[in-house]
Amino acid sequence: MLPLFDLSYKVTLGEGMTPILKLRNLPDQYGFENIWMKDEGLNPTGSFKSRGISMAVSKALELGIEECVIPTAGNAGGALSAYCAAANMKATVVMPVDTPLIFKQECEKYGAKLILVDGLIDECGKVADEIQLNTGIFNMATMKEPYRLEGKKTIGYEIAEQMNWVLPDIIIYPTGGGTGLIGIWKAFKEMLELGWIESSLPRMLAVQSSECNPIVDLFNGKDQKKSDYGMSVANGLSVPKAFGEDLILKIIHESKGYAISVSDNKILSAVEEVCRNEGILISPEGAATWAALKVFADQGKISRNERILLLNTGSGYKYLENYH
Repeated sequence: MLPLFDLSYKVTLGEGMTPILKLRNLPDQYGFENIWMKDEGLNPTGSFKSRGISMAVSKALELGIEECVIPTAGNAGGALSAYCAAANMKATVVMPVDTPLIFKQECEKYGAKLILVDGLIDECGKVADEIQLNTGIFNMATMKEPYRLEGKKTIGYEIAEQMNWVLPDIIIYPTGGGTGLIGIWKAFKEMLELGWIESSLPRMLAVQSSECNPIVDLFNGKDQKKSDYGMSVANGLSVPKAFGEDLILKIIHESKGYAISVSDNKILSAVEEVCRNEGILISPEGAATWAALKVFADQGKISRNERILLLNTGSGYKYLENYH
């Protein structure tokens, strides 16, 4: 189900098959019956970006590409640096200057060229486009390259397999660039066509930070103003213009889902709550899903007896600088 033709080009660091953990303590405290969390922080480079970048670098190697550039909010840059090192390829990473130090350090440790930009990931994207134009090296930007999405869809296949081919009622996904949400939905549609699953598809609920919530604005029919969007404590949600925004909205509507934003304060409180009650040090993006779940329940948009899956997209260990 993946696009690599010659498996000798496969570049892997052991990504995938991350656990789905049933939350033990928080559901009882809030009156929920079944809440699971898929913990993508256990991937090789500490986030779900390992999946898409593994596939993209493998395919790039098969196609004879020797050097790549990527704009990143943090985790994708570290992943590209690692997988390019494994593939003996060169990597250039363009990252906001305000990104936590650990993300910069890991890129440099893997031997990537690091360029820091005063702005959010959209400004980094412009720099990456210029580098591509001037040098001809391949641009791995989200949704401008077709194979990262194919790697991300493996999350959807794993959800079905790990949940015994009965999908959850609801998936809450922290949405920045949205590739993971799009990939999961693509996997579900493929499995329906194959006859691997027969259950109805989950409602897809997207959550963003109130510091940067363009998808929520689009969902609610509000005008997008770039000046309204800033850097969130959840770096991966600091995406003021998602290249795949039309696909994200289509999936939310098709699945009868919603899009909401939660404040950075609620995200940080959710990190503490999940850590202390479940023993999982989650990323701020993952914490946003727990904060959003409580809001959705209070608003009556979900039932507390539904089967709910939260996506933690990265390891909280990489964000300790943001948590002080």
